[in-house]
Amino acid sequence: MNAIAFPKPDPGIMERRETIVAGLAVLLPPECLVTTEDERRAFETDAFTAYRRMPLAVALPRTTNEVAAVMAYCHREGVPVVPRGAGTSLAGGAIPQEDAVVIGVSKMNRILDINFGDRIAHVQAGVTNLAITNAVATEGFFYAPDPSSQLACTIAGNIAMNSGGAHCLKYGVTTNNILGVTMVLVDGTVVEIGGEAMDAPGYDLLGLVCGSEGQLGIITEAHVRILRAAEGARPVLFGFPTSVEAGEAVAAIIGAGIVPVAMEFMDKPAIEICEAFAKAGYPMDVEALLIIEVEGSEEEMDAALARIIAIAKTHGVKTIKESKSAMETAAIWKGRKSAFGATGRIADYICMDGTIPTGQLPHVLKRIDEIVKSYGLRVANVFHAGDGNLHPLILYNCNDPVEARKAEDAGNDILKLCVEVGGCLTGEHGVGIEKRDLMRHQFNEADLHQQMRVRAAFDDDWILNPAKVFPLDGRARDGAGR
Repeated sequence: MNAIAFPKPDPGIMERRETIVAGLAVLLPPECLVTTEDERRAFETDAFTAYRRMPLAVALPRTTNEVAAVMAYCHREGVPVVPRGAGTSLAGGAIPQEDAVVIGVSKMNRILDINFGDRIAHVQAGVTNLAITNAVATEGFFYAPDPSSQLACTIAGNIAMNSGGAHCLKYGVTTNNILGVTMVLVDGTVVEIGGEAMDAPGYDLLGLVCGSEGQLGIITEAHVRILRAAEGARPVLFGFPTSVEAGEAVAAIIGAGIVPVAMEFMDKPAIEICEAFAKAGYPMDVEALLIIEVEGSEEEMDAALARIIAIAKTHGVKTIKESKSAMETAAIWKGRKSAFGATGRIADYICMDGTIPTGQLPHVLKRIDEIVKSYGLRVANVFHAGDGNLHPLILYNCNDPVEARKAEDAGNDILKLCVEVGGCLTGEHGVGIEKRDLMRHQFNEADLHQQMRVRAAFDDDWILNPAKVFPLDGRARDGAGR
């Protein structure tokens, strides 16, 4: 698949590869430097596996100081740098270039401090979401953002893409759960942004950094908000005759001012795929499924569910099944959290990530089906319905170049549809290389130019995660920050 272009590597850098690697070897111990072709191959792509490039070298520092030393060296040598967390990016955000050094944070995986009184955890950027929750669960706390990849994805990648998850409807995405970061700038300078307080004076640089896709600096540490776990939680399965009716129910529930802790959607193909994998007890005689979870005391959950059930009944709900045990709850969420992996068992797929107003769900679901069928392909829809964050999985054969291109084209049409109904190109996966060439569908030249000026203020030579986010044809970049 060659639809997405990559810039040609700098021949001068490629010729100096051995010298550059030798310079890195002075800064890092052997176990923190990956240089052989076989070892580097593990870093040539991320979860957007349709594209891959072999990096010049891979640095795996253990501390902020080691990151700073590598960054300063690459800046002096004019070598591009690609930051990498766990490589779970679905938009190609961590795919390197042949003339770039990958700086990964996988060895920076320590929880540095937990302050239960102030509800803060201080962690290195290579710590996973789930590791934070596991570390604080014994005291009745948790870390809210929970992407499906939370077992593997790192805080660094979460901050880069402003990740969310099933429970972000109530608790917010990463930017709502980060208080401060330690970041290494392109020249090796270390800065502290935010901190342990609820807010910081001056410009909201933390808001700027969160979602910047590794183009402003490399995050090495973070202060994250930990929350007290609710008294109880109860997921309920709602089966609907059609996806449109399920979408209408979502819009009506949100429109009524009800905010469940989670509201997840699956259509018939996704239900079948996830049930075959997880044996979660999903209803198989419906065309669409909502997993709606409420939390609080028994009285609070009963009251919230009564309102939700009443609304669902006005939209043709066919099946209502409440979880009756912790085992059932775990099975319900195992099915949802395993959706991407379970789909990969039966077909190659591209996972889209657009966001729309919830009132547009019925229309958009209908159009997604029409768009994908027009390309002769299949789609499985599984997504965060409550905040309109769509994840259509377009199924195709990656060994068929024609099908691969059709899958990309169908995905582009879906993302354009999201923008056209008042949404945006991404909810939590980022732009990366996947949506880079669609940026002009959402932003005009003045918008892009201003964004590029901000980026250039941090990295005037454009060596931090280059060829990502912004179109490559130069129109947006010309003059930015120069």
